[in-house]
Order: sequence, then C-alpha cells, then structure tokens
Amino acid sequence: MLKKTLLAAVALVATAGAVAAEDLKEFRIGILGGENEADRLRNFQCLVDKLPAAIGVEKVSLFPAADYDGVIQGLLGGTLDFAELGASGYAKTYLAKADAVEPIFTTVQTDGSMGYHSVMVARKDSGITKLEDMKGKKLGFADPDSTSGYLVPTVTLPEAVGAPVKEFFGETGFGGGHENLVLEVLKGTFDAGTTWASGVGEFKDGYSSGNLRKMVDKGILNMDDLVELWKSPLIPNGPIVLRTSMEDGMKAKVKDFFAKLPESDPACFAAIEGGEFKGYAEVNVDFYKPIIDARKATIGG
Repeated sequence: MLKKTLLAAVALVATAGAVAAEDLKEFRIGILGGENEADRLRNFQCLVDKLPAAIGVEKVSLFPAADYDGVIQGLLGGTLDFAELGASGYAKTYLAKADAVEPIFTTVQTDGSMGYHSVMVARKDSGITKLEDMKGKKLGFADPDSTSGYLVPTVTLPEAVGAPVKEFFGETGFGGGHENLVLEVLKGTFDAGTTWASGVGEFKDGYSSGNLRKMVDKGILNMDDLVELWKSPLIPNGPIVLRTSMEDGMKAKVKDFFAKLPESDPACFAAIEGGEFKGYAEVNVDFYKPIIDARKATIGG
C-alpha cells in the first residue's frame, strides 16, 4: 500500500511538473549586441507579432544585450529561452555549461554553404591596400565573444602575416560590436577592423548578408569608402539555440515555426537574419566542435 501511495505521489508530481513546464506564458528572446538597439528591436518585432499564436504563449519579450556576453549569461542563467549566437558565443556557453542550451538550426547561404567569413576592412583613402600594410598599425576587433570579430582572426591571422597578432600589429582594441567597429574604422579610430560577411556576392554590395550588408541597407555605409584587406577561411554559421530545460512539446513548436519561416514570411526571415539566405538547416553540437576546440585552446572558455 505504501509503495502504491509513493508511486501515485511521484506520478502526481511528475504530471504537475509537466503541466507547469508546458504552461510557458512568456517566451524570452535574447538579441546579441553589435547593432544599435532600435534597429535590433525593429528587426525582431515580427517575432513578437507572430510567435505567441504559433507556439501558444501570451507574449514574446525581446532582450537586446549591450554585448554578446549579456545574451550568453542570460542563457546560462536560464533567464532567456531563445537566441541566435555566433559560433564562438555558443562555444563559450557550451564550455561554461554544456547542457544549458541546444543548437537547433543555422542559416544556409544563397550558394548553399553553411558558413561565412571574417573580413578585415580599412578606409579606402587610408593608403592601406593589403594586409601587409597593416604592420605596426592599429587593428580593431568587434567583440571578445565574436567568432568573426575576434576568435577566428586571432587564430588565423598569425599564419597569414607570419607573426603573432600582438607582434605584427602595433595595437589592438575592441570597437563595441560589429556596426560600431566599422564606424570607428571610418572615423580613423582604427586603421582596420574585422567584421562578418557571407563572402557570397560582391564586396561592393556588402556581400549578400552580414554586418556590411546590413549597414549598406540601412544607409549608414557606402562600400566605396572601404577596401577589403583579408578574408578568413569559412566559419560555421552560428546556431539558433533553445534553453535545454524547455519542455519538448514547446521545443517542437518553436522548431516548426522557424523551419517554415523562410517561406511563410520571407521579410521576417531576412530581417532577423540580416540579409539574403536560402533558409535554415538543422545542426547539433558536433557542427561546432572545431570552434569549441579553438576557443578552448585560444581563449580558455
């Protein structure tokens, strides 16, 4: 009798827990820093409008962080349910707490590739026309947790220039996100800076997607003012991640919504992703293992 009572109690607690887990009232989306807050909120407004009905919540709230780490800490602390991270940001999250989030999708470029590039740009009128001209000059990075804006250049530039970053460049610093970094390059704060681009299409257009393209589309960048000095090897596109502890039924609804988004609402898809993409592809942690290993070896976490 006691055994049956205990089993009944366990079943009741389990059922109550499942109901509570499914009864998610607010879906919390973290948005990485790197672009001004008003633009980020405007680009994600379509999710505020469409997601509640699609996944069965009362409201969707947007949390635009000042930098990459703000979103990462929200995911680690369980105060965010969803975010799209760069590969290095995901690696940092994974190394801090492997089961905090799970990657579900990444973007596919218009040419079918699932990667993008770090590009180094300088002012066209600076007299700097190639990577070698940057010897002894000041290089700007986007954000310490950015894949294209810091990790990949740190790992791959030494081979390209034949020396460690700290020895080849006269000085380095951070621009406070991708958009601001490019603006600081244009101001002359940095002689050149690293940002992200699809590498698909033409540099003169800001490529098909990425920070440069977003800035061109917003009218705050004329590509005639920049010259490209260097382009990295292909970097895995960053993941859309969900809080791992989220109830499976809710995860399935979110996955279904985003899987259909490129066709159901192309304008929303382009707005949240920042340019032209073919669609989404499913990914898991294995897709990011090289970046996780690189971050662990280079930054340590």
